[in-house]
Amino acid sequence: MKVFLAQPRGFCAGVVRAIDIVERALQLYGAPVYVLHEIVHNQKVLADLTAKGAIFVETLNDIPKGAHTIFSAHGVSEKIVAQASRQNLAILDASCPLVTKVHLQSKQYEKEGHTVVIVGHQGHPEVEGIRGNLNNCYVVDSVAEVADLPDSAERSYAYVTQTTLSIDDTRELINALKAKFPSIVGPDISDICYATQNRQSAVKTAAQQADLVLVIGADNSSNSNRLREVAAAEKEPAYRIQSAADMNPEWFEGIANVGISAGASTPEVLVEEVITKLKVLFGATVETLPGKEEKIHFRLPREIER
Repeated sequence: MKVFLAQPRGFCAGVVRAIDIVERALQLYGAPVYVLHEIVHNQKVLADLTAKGAIFVETLNDIPKGAHTIFSAHGVSEKIVAQASRQNLAILDASCPLVTKVHLQSKQYEKEGHTVVIVGHQGHPEVEGIRGNLNNCYVVDSVAEVADLPDSAERSYAYVTQTTLSIDDTRELINALKAKFPSIVGPDISDICYATQNRQSAVKTAAQQADLVLVIGADNSSNSNRLREVAAAEKEPAYRIQSAADMNPEWFEGIANVGISAGASTPEVLVEEVITKLKVLFGATVETLPGKEEKIHFRLPREIER
């Protein structure tokens, strides 16, 4: 068996920054440190941080007054920030800077008088954080939902996109928005998350070499699920697994070439475990495919850097 390893894969700069913030906070302040929502969507990352003293909660009401608290990489609304301030929580913001940029863009569009359309998945933490800052907005996830948007000569529209969607993911919806509202404004295409686009391009390349594709990522990881869909469009079958334990040996009957990628919140150790299992079961050899090199690094909050 030959394994073709997508490059890039796994952790993006925003995820690295978020995990670093939790780990450094634990070192500086000691346990427990509270984290609002999952810091990133990966069970192993959460388990490792929990073992070190992080406590993950779903609401600020679950956090003791004055405690050290971290906002997840997906970002939160200003309403949550205000509530945290009222509870006298010591906040560290692990929001991905690209998510923060979308927050600022959407608020500026509304300030300019536009009704904001969020291209993204209803209920996703990032989308909920964006809409929580706005007085009036819509979330669209399909061309049909774009068609249902109210059309009014008195209303002007602007759009922003969920960062875990790629240029390919958003192209059809943005074209539909522009067709329905010719005067709609939105961010430059360069504002799409680099990591999402790079990983989708890389998994396409791996899928083209493979008879079967494995994408390693959590059930609730939007970008991991999308990676599997992108791979499946190139080569069936394609499976998303959380770890090597999810692999079914029957999948590999008659399979000579396997492509492997991982979501932006998946640690490399899980990729290595999958490769090791393929080596043990099938004597697999590994080739890392060429891909876009990522050199982006996001600075940590000043409190943590000091």
